[in-house]
Amino acid sequence: MKKVLFVIVLTLSFCITEAQDGFKFAHVSDTHIGSNNSEDDLRRTVQSINNDSSIAFVILSGDITDFGSDSEFIIAKQILDSLNKPWHIIPGNHDANWSESGTNSFKKIFGAETFFFDFGGYYFIGSACGPNMRMSPGQVPRENVVWLDSTLKHLKNKKQPVIFVNHYPMDSSLNNWYDVIDLLKTRNTQLIICGHGHANHQLNFEGIPGIMGRSNLRARKDVGGYNIVTIQNDTATYTERNPVTGEENQWAQVALYKHHFKAGSSTYYRPSYAVNSTYKNAQTVWEFTDNSDIGSGVAVSGNLVIASNSKGFIYALNKTNGKKAWSYKTNGKIYSTPAIENNLVVVASTDNNIYCLDVNNGKPHWKLETNKPVVASPLIKNGIVYIGAADGKFRAIDLQTGKLKWSYDSVKGFVVDKPLFYNNKIYFGTWGTEFYALNAEDGTLVWKWNNGSANRMYSPAACYPVAANNRVFIVAPDRYATCFDAQTGNVIWRKQDPLYRVRESMGLSEDSSLVYAKTMEGELIGFSTKADSMQIDFKSNTNLGYEIAPTAIVADNGLIYVPSDDGTVVAVNKDGSVLWKNKISNALITNITAVLGDRIIVTTMDGKVVCLQTLR
Repeated sequence: MKKVLFVIVLTLSFCITEAQDGFKFAHVSDTHIGSNNSEDDLRRTVQSINNDSSIAFVILSGDITDFGSDSEFIIAKQILDSLNKPWHIIPGNHDANWSESGTNSFKKIFGAETFFFDFGGYYFIGSACGPNMRMSPGQVPRENVVWLDSTLKHLKNKKQPVIFVNHYPMDSSLNNWYDVIDLLKTRNTQLIICGHGHANHQLNFEGIPGIMGRSNLRARKDVGGYNIVTIQNDTATYTERNPVTGEENQWAQVALYKHHFKAGSSTYYRPSYAVNSTYKNAQTVWEFTDNSDIGSGVAVSGNLVIASNSKGFIYALNKTNGKKAWSYKTNGKIYSTPAIENNLVVVASTDNNIYCLDVNNGKPHWKLETNKPVVASPLIKNGIVYIGAADGKFRAIDLQTGKLKWSYDSVKGFVVDKPLFYNNKIYFGTWGTEFYALNAEDGTLVWKWNNGSANRMYSPAACYPVAANNRVFIVAPDRYATCFDAQTGNVIWRKQDPLYRVRESMGLSEDSSLVYAKTMEGELIGFSTKADSMQIDFKSNTNLGYEIAPTAIVADNGLIYVPSDDGTVVAVNKDGSVLWKNKISNALITNITAVLGDRIIVTTMDGKVVCLQTLR
């Protein structure tokens, strides 16, 4: 009995001492491995942390790499493995948006893209943050929101304080900030930590104190830096440290206490869906909500709509009512839009396989293994599947047998778009700043073009190219529209117009006379497919505001459907007038597919598949 009492007293004494003494951890963010001096900057920080025995653990709040490449992740992991104390890590937008692995490598290399642990009387919860594979505002992936909900519901001590970690600030720079905030307010959340802004800031997120930590990069200085966080006496103290000199500067103190959040969030801004009441001529026929992100589009066959998601599922929905008919599980996330021909559906997965299934029941017909993940979408033409991958190859595959017809093995960067078939040639861009034309019969190179930029993020990779009048057209993040001779690759015209800042979203008019492009101001323009310059013959004031959604524009049955990065679809008449707007969610529109009867099927990054009908 005395021994038991002694142990209890000793344990209580330890807990009281721990509470009085508090604890310290390091907050490191935005290391951007792959950018200038980033490796040296991180090594210096690791050494500084290792030399400080008072630091209990390390939190890394995203943008670990600059371009999300496997090589960058591996280097980051090698450096971080030299830490002599526990470390907890989440990805940011740079780790996800340009990921050659379809955002799989982060989890494979670091073990997880979320974290949860209990230390010093606090729960620490960290969640991944995108955008994933498609340029848009930030987003906590749908599956991570589901995970967070479950984690908070199953806390062993529901009164214990919570410190939440995310890469983005928990505000409208995230398209689903309110979903996360509302969940955090169900528990005793006392602090939110983030990165992304590359500078130290003290913030407030709907009554929850917030801290943005600086980037670890040196930027224009000689040395980078990181933050030491001290939790003591119900206070979080932030001190910036120079990892070389050891110089410290205390810059923020946050009181940690229970906030007693009021039920509901009516006093805080939430996205408005009032536009759906303004425009009555767009009707929702049905809606399906997934439990994970949908970074791809759909294909339609008969009465089935084939979709896929970032949980790795390919599935069929009934075209009439949206009910699930069948599903098939792959072992990787999917960002590939299905393609269908002759009752066979082809979808690529980031598990290094291209799948062909029976469209009626989802049973496997064949699969072809690649050397790396596939995040591109297939095109099927005359019984041949054309698709690029992340392994430097572009393939042509026999639809019926799954046998490789040919492979072009000299692709720079990785492919993420859907290729264009035109005049018996295949056209596609890559995240290696290049654009290719291959012979569709044998895969030989006809021509290739480089945009001349040293920055991979300006690559003509995410747009779906279009063609007309023996010309091929692209737009890209460098704000240029480019017109090529389809046969020779000679540039007919190339223009960056500050009045019409195009980016990646484009499409072709039904009569092939215009190339539609969405500007970064959210307006729709159309330039001639025949003129020898960027001759703008069409304008529509869609009033979408600042826009970066890369999703293709679709023209069908007399209407032009324009996607957005905030879940709004705009239907524009041929004369440029807006027929209707419909807000489906607050997330990126990832695809619009036209079906018969004035209907379209729309997918959103936060997991929605919606059938809309125009009422004429």
